[in-house]
Amino acid sequence: MNFKFQIGEQFTAIGKPINLKTCVVLGGMDMMTQAQELSKRPHIVVATPGRLADHLESCDTFSLNKLKFVVLDEADRLLGGDFDEQIKTIFSALPKQRQSLLFSATMTDALEQVKQVARNNVFQFEDNDHSGMATVQQLDQRYVVCPRDVRDAYLVEVIRTFKGINPSGSIMIFTDTCKNCQLLSMTFNTVGFENVALHAMIKQRERLSALNKFKSNCVKILIATDVASRGLDIPLVELVINHTIPNVPKEYIHRVGRTARAGRGGMSISLITPHDIKLLHAIEELIGTKLQEFKVDEKEIATIFTQVSTTKREAEIVLDETDFYEKKMINKRKKLMMEGKTDEEIDKILAPKKKHSKKDKKIKPIKTSDEIKEDENKLTDEIENNNQ
Repeated sequence: MNFKFQIGEQFTAIGKPINLKTCVVLGGMDMMTQAQELSKRPHIVVATPGRLADHLESCDTFSLNKLKFVVLDEADRLLGGDFDEQIKTIFSALPKQRQSLLFSATMTDALEQVKQVARNNVFQFEDNDHSGMATVQQLDQRYVVCPRDVRDAYLVEVIRTFKGINPSGSIMIFTDTCKNCQLLSMTFNTVGFENVALHAMIKQRERLSALNKFKSNCVKILIATDVASRGLDIPLVELVINHTIPNVPKEYIHRVGRTARAGRGGMSISLITPHDIKLLHAIEELIGTKLQEFKVDEKEIATIFTQVSTTKREAEIVLDETDFYEKKMINKRKKLMMEGKTDEEIDKILAPKKKHSKKDKKIKPIKTSDEIKEDENKLTDEIENNNQ
């Protein structure tokens, strides 16, 4: 969503000499203010499909019947099924005489179908460098194999190792869920790695604030879910870390694409468990290159394991005392309502997730010194077995 503001800022800057009016419309912001801006008939509207569809259905002072161009960025995602109802609402409000432009980093079945049903001949341009790689050559791609339960300690050591080489380098860390993103952010701030978090459970204004701190180099580490894997234009990211490797190989391309941009070099490091090896091979096949191993000091990992794991458990206790989980359920309900689901269908879908949330909230107690010592011994054995 922050990318929409970046696009809006560029149109405002470039269009200033001709008094170009731009309006940014997306969720998390005041709808009445947006409606007032739309009623002034801006030349450019930058929008997310959900909020734009809301305005078209509820506002009679705004119309798209004189629109000349419609642009779908990240078209593979917009036409992938998650936004079908909103896209239908928007396209039903568009004039037949218009130019449609679709941009995507990957060609999907949905985009192929668009070509087939188009009334006019479709012009298709593919930017191929004929290298056989889906990622740029300037990107140094690495992996670290680690036991699942020690992933966070490995992550800390990866960052410490990188900071030893590049003290001022900016780092983006991708993880799988909003909860893990928030927990990692809280844990890292406590152990001395100042960072900001970016995920769907954070209010829009806070997301913009976090992004601006990272872009301006006030904070060197951004921890995010895949909400930050597409579109964001942050020129100077030296390292991307996959705390959890994405289940869909093409999402790996979007994530690591945050570094090594515009001809500059960059590095990506993926933390993988032995169970992720097949997924790693699928990614390597997709991108047409083999990832190289990134070496870390495993003795150091054994030393920091206790501090990192204890700090994370403390963070989980703090998070459990907030309304984080309730907000998560409210957001899921809103999303299902936007998809046209009935109350009965929503309750049925969310019922298993509610049980899961309650299970998540059972926090393990912080261990005694004897239990910690036992864990450290097990960890040393596990690391040794992992290296065999």
